[in-house]
Amino acid sequence: MKKNFIAALATLSVMIIFCAPSVYALGFGAQARVWIPTFEGELRVDDGSVTGTEMDLQDDLGIDDEYFPGAEAFFGIGDHEITVSFSQIDLSGSKKISKDITFNGDTYPAGTNVDSELTTSMIDLEYQYKFLNLENILAGFSLGLIAKVKFFDGEFNLSSSAVESREDIQVPVPMLGLGAKIGILADVLEARAKVAGIGYDGSYSYDASADISVNPFPFLNIYGGYRIMSLKIDDVEDIYTKMDFYGPYAGLAITF
Repeated sequence: MKKNFIAALATLSVMIIFCAPSVYALGFGAQARVWIPTFEGELRVDDGSVTGTEMDLQDDLGIDDEYFPGAEAFFGIGDHEITVSFSQIDLSGSKKISKDITFNGDTYPAGTNVDSELTTSMIDLEYQYKFLNLENILAGFSLGLIAKVKFFDGEFNLSSSAVESREDIQVPVPMLGLGAKIGILADVLEARAKVAGIGYDGSYSYDASADISVNPFPFLNIYGGYRIMSLKIDDVEDIYTKMDFYGPYAGLAITF
């Protein structure tokens, strides 16, 4: 009797593992990508009662566009998915400024050669719940709610032969949004899109992307798309800034 019970329990366990509905499906993977955005930015940094100069980071400081590497890992069970991603933003410029610039209490006179550098690590922790998940043999469609926290941890440096000043930028940004995916040909070809954002007290942030991916081999995913990200900070620790990034990206993922 006991042996029969154990055998039945083992059989039931195997059936649950291999025949369970999609709510119990497991998935995980990692990816590497490169983003090549156009950058537009404005910045002002006060120091107590000393009001800083509003700077156009391209026109006033000569900051150029750069590419940004990134990495991502995800784990999913059924309709729930957690994603952690990391991107490194490094922007720099060098220019003889055409106007007096006051930054973080220090003044750089017009005609001074000024070097500038913006370095930021961007970490995203995201949870998605797929409240609509339709799958069949040849095609599928899902739509999910997104809750995430985007954390910027960086610094902005401004230096000349006489003056050097630095301002740290550490901003956690909670965001809400939607994610969608359309898979065809047994998910060999997929279209994916995400958008998330928030606005509060004159500040806002949003991040939107869309891409097409192809799975030429099992577990391998190659994709390319377009991403738009914007951040506006209005008087957070004497920082006023608006930064926009928009451009194409491409990557390679391994999924299971």
